[in-house]
Amino acid sequence: MLKKELSRLDVFCLASGAMISSGLFVLPGIAFAKAGPAVLLAYGLASLFIIPAMLSKAELGTAMPKAGGSYFFIERSLGPLLGTYAGFLNWLSIALKAAFALIGIGTVGALFLPFPLEFGIKLVAIVSCVIFTIINLLSVKSVGVLQTLLVFGLLGILLLHSFVGIQAVMPTSFSPFMTVDIETIFGVAGMIFVSFGGLTKVASMGEEVKNPGRNLPQGMFLAFFVVSILYLLVIFVTIGTVAPEQLAGSLIPVALSAEQIFGRWGILAIEAASLLAFVTTANAGILSASRSPMAMSRDGLVPEALANTSKRFNTPHTSILLTSTFIIVVVAALSIEDLVKTASTMMILMFILVNISVIVMRSSKLQSYRPVYRSPFYPWLQIIAIVLYFFLIFEMGMIPLLLTAAFGLLAGAWYIGYVWRKIDRESAFVYLVKSITSKEIDRSNLEDELRHISLERSGTELDRFDHLLQECDILDIEESISAKDLFHQMAATLSKRLNLDEEVVYQSFIDREKESSTVIHPGLAIPHVIVEGENVFDILPVRCREGAIFSELNQPVKTVIALVGSPDERNYHLRALMSIAHLVENPKFQEGWKNARNAEQLRDVLLFSRPR
Repeated sequence: MLKKELSRLDVFCLASGAMISSGLFVLPGIAFAKAGPAVLLAYGLASLFIIPAMLSKAELGTAMPKAGGSYFFIERSLGPLLGTYAGFLNWLSIALKAAFALIGIGTVGALFLPFPLEFGIKLVAIVSCVIFTIINLLSVKSVGVLQTLLVFGLLGILLLHSFVGIQAVMPTSFSPFMTVDIETIFGVAGMIFVSFGGLTKVASMGEEVKNPGRNLPQGMFLAFFVVSILYLLVIFVTIGTVAPEQLAGSLIPVALSAEQIFGRWGILAIEAASLLAFVTTANAGILSASRSPMAMSRDGLVPEALANTSKRFNTPHTSILLTSTFIIVVVAALSIEDLVKTASTMMILMFILVNISVIVMRSSKLQSYRPVYRSPFYPWLQIIAIVLYFFLIFEMGMIPLLLTAAFGLLAGAWYIGYVWRKIDRESAFVYLVKSITSKEIDRSNLEDELRHISLERSGTELDRFDHLLQECDILDIEESISAKDLFHQMAATLSKRLNLDEEVVYQSFIDREKESSTVIHPGLAIPHVIVEGENVFDILPVRCREGAIFSELNQPVKTVIALVGSPDERNYHLRALMSIAHLVENPKFQEGWKNARNAEQLRDVLLFSRPR
């Protein structure tokens, strides 16, 4: 498990830094050429379109804070076929965003080269990619303080530009506002969707976030709110201060606006800010993109070589080199517009799968699926988002659609040729189908994995009582039963585990019940006995679906939690009784205990009902 070092502020800065890139410094001019002043509306729509994906990723990220992010969510919910597709898709979408940032670096660097503009942009982008590849291969430790200073520096420059620039905005620049139809607006919104995609990339780092149940969603939501407003402010000022003929198609739109407002110093400040944003996004993109093939390799979906690390620098050199080679190829081969549209298409497909994943995970009713944050308006928000995202994909044009279709065929061929016979891991979707078609289903290995993830999520150490609950036997009795017959079954189970005489254990329960009833409140009994020996302690939870009859004076007992310990364990015996008392006080305990399908789900209820 990776070390948890990222705070809420770190999450905010990582998400904000990933959003403030080419989508703000390069793309507005290209989008303005297509939509005119209504590009402001397109950016507003794009920010709204990201909300369902953000909420769904926040839920999945708090339930499964694991390296790999979207790939991990989709593989565990929809299975290895779509997991394979999503893993490659996640890799490509992050790599394409890094390529887009490299194009941003190229637009700045090309200004100082004696080459045609497009050639100069691509040359600088490719050289920058090689440099960042070398840096990643040699390993550079991220410094949280530096990232925070960088992001707040960027925010400060852009806010200064916006608030001073508002005074220079010419209202006539927005008239007429709607020069294109609404279909074009949606198409442009889909194209610039990539601008906001960095927001959700931070979910890939969930395994390294301290208290991810709180810090991950809060950091993401704050970044969305701050950067979305900043985007609209900067673009509003840019449209209002730059002549339309200069702005349309420009690759340095914000810099042109800063020049109008502040003169030569303004353009230098914006160029410096944009260059810093591009550098951090591109460098982090190469690093982040390499996590997907690593995570897939751990799950057996791609060759183990992709998880190989350098013995000298301890970096995943194979995955980094593969990622960088791909980025160089797309930078050299695709036009900027095709690159943007393809990146957006890949990202939108990921968001479709993420929203489907939330629906499947919730519908499966897996006891171990326990997100700290739950997306509101489920499932309608996810369903509407899926329909909307499909609409946006078809507005992208033929080249992104053809590239995406070809990629889908290649991923499918890879699954059939490499993955199919190697992986038998059960997904939440398979579990859902089984639960619909059969009342009796076996324990899914996904449940055990999710349980382990949920218990680790808070970063607290499991105590002795947790380990007892994880390792103990659990009885699930269907029929009505007398207390004596129940004690016989309990004694038989405990005697085998503790190597004790069955009759002695049985008699101990009988004697304890004669002293005073162990029914502590209606429906719940905690028989606890002392046996001979040393270092002996065990717990045996029992569910009696139709109830156990302890006496005619008490209603049938449906929950029994028995404790057995040697005399030297008396102190812990009392602490265990206290732990059980706190556990059963949880309002969700009785509902979960009643609805659990089997003994392992009963174990989940016990573990998750404990106060943390």
